[in-house]
Amino acid sequence: MSACSLIHLGVTPYEEALMLQRRLAALRAEGQVGDLLLLLQHPPVITLGRGGNKGHLLVPQSSLAALGIGFLEVERGGDMTYHALGQLVGYPILNLADHGRDLHRYLRRLEAVLIETLSTFGIAAGRWIGRTGVWVAGRKIASIGIHLSRWVTRHGFALNVDMDLAPFELIVPCGIRGVKATNMAQELSCPVSVDDVARHLVEQFEMEFGVRLVPASLPQLFSSIVVSSEHLPFSSQPLQAAGTAIY
Repeated sequence: MSACSLIHLGVTPYEEALMLQRRLAALRAEGQVGDLLLLLQHPPVITLGRGGNKGHLLVPQSSLAALGIGFLEVERGGDMTYHALGQLVGYPILNLADHGRDLHRYLRRLEAVLIETLSTFGIAAGRWIGRTGVWVAGRKIASIGIHLSRWVTRHGFALNVDMDLAPFELIVPCGIRGVKATNMAQELSCPVSVDDVARHLVEQFEMEFGVRLVPASLPQLFSSIVVSSEHLPFSSQPLQAAGTAIY
C-alpha cells in the first residue's frame, strides 16, 4: 500500500489553494513529491469551469462583492458551482499512471468515496447517469470537477456538509436548470461537523484508492525538496499558516 500525504489546509481562500494546487501538481509530475490529498474549506466563492456558461450566474457579477462572494473562472471541468464554509473540499493530486490511467474511472472512484462517506452517516446517496457528482433523491449534495495534465490530477470534489444553501439560488448549479442543492445537515435534520465528515472520508479514500494517508504539513513537504523562493505557491506567511491549520 503506497503512502499519500494528507494535508489539512483549514479555511483557505480559493486563489491561494489554486496556486498551491498548480505548484504541487507540477512537482508531482516531476516526481519531486508523491501523491497528495488536500482537505480544506473555502470562504464564499462561485467558480466557473472551462467550457462553462457564464450565463448560469443569475445575478450581475458586480453584485457578488456586496454579498461577500468572490467569482473566478478556472481550468477545472464542469460548469458553475458555489463554495463556502461548511463544505468539505478535497483536492487529490494523484499521478493516474499509478491509479489506472483512466479519467472516467477516476471520476467514478471519487463519487464512490463520497457515496460511501455519506452512507456512514445514514444518507443514501448515489449517481445520476450522465451527470458527474453525487445526488440524494435528485438533489445535488456533492460536486466534482477536475483537471488533468501529464496524468496528474488537480481540483476535485466539494461535499455539502452544513452550509447555507441560499447562495446556490444565484447560479444554475453545474449548469443543470431546476437542480436543487442539499447538504448533510438538511438530509439528517441535525448539525454535522466538517471534522467528523473529513475523518470518515479519509477512511473511504484510503480504501477506494488503496493508499495509506499520512498527515503532513506544507512546510514539512517543501522542506524535503529543493525549491527556490520564487517557486513557492504563495508568500511564506500564508504558507506557514495554511500548513499548520487544521479543521
